[in-house]
This record gives sequence, structure tokens and C-alpha cells, in this order.
Amino acid sequence: MNELDPQQPEAITPEPFAPQPPTLRRLFFGDDGLRAGWSMLLFILLIVAARFLAVFLIHHFHLIPKTDPKAPAEPGTAKSAILGDGGIFLVLALISWIMSFIERRPFSRFGITAKRMVPDFLAGLLWGFVCLSILVGTLFLTHTLAFDGVALHGALALTYGAKWFLGFLCVGLAEEFMTRGYIQYTVSRGVAGIVRALDPTNRHAHAWGFWIAAFLFSICLFMAGHLANPGEHLAGIIAVGLAGAVFAFSLYRTGSLWWAIGFHTSWDWAQSYFYGVRDSGTTIQGHLLNSHPLGSTLLSGGDTGPEGSIFVIPTLLLVAAIIHVTLPRRSYFLTPDQTDTELTPTTGQPI
Repeated sequence: MNELDPQQPEAITPEPFAPQPPTLRRLFFGDDGLRAGWSMLLFILLIVAARFLAVFLIHHFHLIPKTDPKAPAEPGTAKSAILGDGGIFLVLALISWIMSFIERRPFSRFGITAKRMVPDFLAGLLWGFVCLSILVGTLFLTHTLAFDGVALHGALALTYGAKWFLGFLCVGLAEEFMTRGYIQYTVSRGVAGIVRALDPTNRHAHAWGFWIAAFLFSICLFMAGHLANPGEHLAGIIAVGLAGAVFAFSLYRTGSLWWAIGFHTSWDWAQSYFYGVRDSGTTIQGHLLNSHPLGSTLLSGGDTGPEGSIFVIPTLLLVAAIIHVTLPRRSYFLTPDQTDTELTPTTGQPI
């Protein structure tokens, strides 16, 4: 038969199949490395091991004196904040660094970045003090907060101010990294992977992953962590959840925790040390001003402090607006296919 005969069927060359990784490997590794579920399991095991080690060392060397759990809560000290929250942050950071080594991804993916660290942190410090002052000023002008004079003077005031700044810096580092660090990143990429598997064309998989993780940890876990605070009530817990959402928004916008750490630090410092009001129901030793709430608990916050006042809601909405307006938009990177190069929305070329 002639080679040009139109009736002659064309020979079809089969396309080579892309080699598939072994089944066992696919069970543990996906397109973005170690699967998020296994990462979280390993991270939790390391946390449990660290906790057992800490408990053993504390009891063996009597590092913390025994206290009566039924005794009334005493005002917090800067030393306890520095050692307690600072230790928590260091342990979490070390374990997260180990996980970054295992997963072969940069530690900065977990929010502790070098890029714009100083300006973000300083801006957060400024806005934390300003916004807490707006809230306290509102309470004062509505006659739901009264000041009783200055409690500290001179060198003593400066000493306590410095100690508490360091203490609340440790609180900010611990609470932000605990709820919005490694766990936030890992659960985000896990949920985003599930969304992409269900709908490969979904362009918002990263957003779904981030905000589902933020709801679980930045809001729910953050609220749960404040339930044991003395004097805390429902309005205060709701405010904590809203604050967690606002802090998550700063992370989503910048890919960094430094603005939230700075804000968290100065908000708590201004609240507890500078103005001498309760912070989520807790008091501290050594504060600059004396103050007390007046009138309706709904307006004043009562034993919870300003965070339990209804006025905290518009204040936190103002914070969200400040983040949107003042922070340069970057990206929260979840997978290796995302790069640090910002692209223009129209041309797709580097800015």
C-alpha cells in the first residue's frame, strides 16, 4: 500500500509517562515537601518531649517553688514574664528551627523574618501605645475609668518601666509565635493543599488555608489561652478573639510577625504598667499610675480591664484599618512555587 494512501492509519507514538514517586514516598511527601499532617505530628511530639523534660528539670532541681492552687492570684512580676514567656518562645523557636531543617524550608516562613524587622516592630510599638491610649482616653472621657495619682517616681519608675517592657516583649514573642508562627504556617499549607486537591483551579487556596488556620489558632486557641485569667468575662474573651483576627491580618498582609509583636508589647505595657489598669483580668507589681473602673461593666470592662469594655471593638477595627493603610503589602508564602518577588497585577513582571 502506498505511503501517501489516505486510508493508511497513522502510526501513533505513545507519549512517555512521567515517573511517579514510590507510593511510600507519596504517603509522606507532597509537592511542597513533608506533608503538613506529618509535620504537625512531629512538631507536637517534640513539644510533648520538651514539656516532659521541663517538668523533670523543674521538679528535680526545685526551680519553681510550690504554691497553693486555691490561694488568690498575686500580681504578676516582670521576672516571671521574662522567664516564663521568654522560655516558652525560645523552646517554640528551637523546635520550629528543627522542623525547618527537617522540612528544608527557611525558618523565616514561620513569621520571624529579617526583612523589615526593625521598621515593622517599631511601627507596631508606636501604634500599640497610641491605640491603647485612645481606648483608655475614651473610658476616661465617658467617666468609666478614674485615675488615682502616680504610683512610682524617678529611678524606680524607669526601672520598672524597663523591666516590664522586656517582660511584655517576651509575652508578645511567646503569644504571637505560639498561635501565629509554625502552627499557623503548617496548618495553612495543609488546608491549602486540600483545597487545591478538591479544586485544582481554585485561585484562592492559599487564602482559604490561611484564614481557616487563623480561625482555629489565632482566634479560638488565642481565646482559650485567656480563659484562665482571673477576672476575665465573656466580653473580654470575645475581644481577645477579635484581637487575634487583627494580628492574623497583619501577618497575612506582611508575611511577618514583627508588627504584631511590637503592637502586642506596647499595648500590654501601656495597659498594665503605664496606665495601671487590668490586662485581661490580671494585675502587675510596679505600675506607673493608679486607676480603677467606674460604672457599668459593659462600658468600663470591670475586673477584666479595658479589653472587657465594649469600646475595645471600635478600637480594634481602627487597628485593622491602620494595618491596611500603613503596612506595605507583601505576601504570606506557603509553598515553594511562591517566590519573594512581588509581581505587578497586570504584566506579571517584577516590580
